Amino acid sequence: MDKKRIRLFMRLTILIIMCGAIVFTIYNSLTKEKREGIQVGENAPNFELVDMNGKKHNLSEYKGQGVFLNFWGTWCKPCEREFPIIDKYYQEYQDEGIQVLAINIAETDFTVNQYIERKGLTFPVLIDNSKSVMNAYNIKPLPTTVLVNPEGKIEKIITGEMSDQSILNYMKQIMPE
Repeated sequence: MDKKRIRLFMRLTILIIMCGAIVFTIYNSLTKEKREGIQVGENAPNFELVDMNGKKHNLSEYKGQGVFLNFWGTWCKPCEREFPIIDKYYQEYQDEGIQVLAINIAETDFTVNQYIERKGLTFPVLIDNSKSVMNAYNIKPLPTTVLVNPEGKIEKIITGEMSDQSILNYMKQIMPE
């Protein structure tokens, strides 16, 4: 009788594990698209956020221009090193159709404003308080930069710190013709 109970227990355990694996596989296949996020060549998800001056920025309003979306945080050291370079090229190329939108991830207005003033940034800085844009773009590490071409499609996704030369090349890559 003991051997029968042990065998029954083992069979039930194996059956439960197999059912769990099947449910997990089905769940993963149904939610795969959500987890993958954006891909190069797709339309960039539209969003509307307010900058530190109270101006609304809707991504669709920038159609026909190259948009350099930079997701960042004040605590991010690579972001801090990139910003002066991004700002330099923004000032140089904004009249040629390059826009920079720096999207801060859910920090306070006070913290972000102090950071902007300390760094002397001139491009629009937006705060994604609800993290809805971060989630729509599936942003994981900071900094992450998404290049949006003049047609509104994702040209490239860059994670990590960029060099002076790469920032220049990326801005030229999305410059309208």
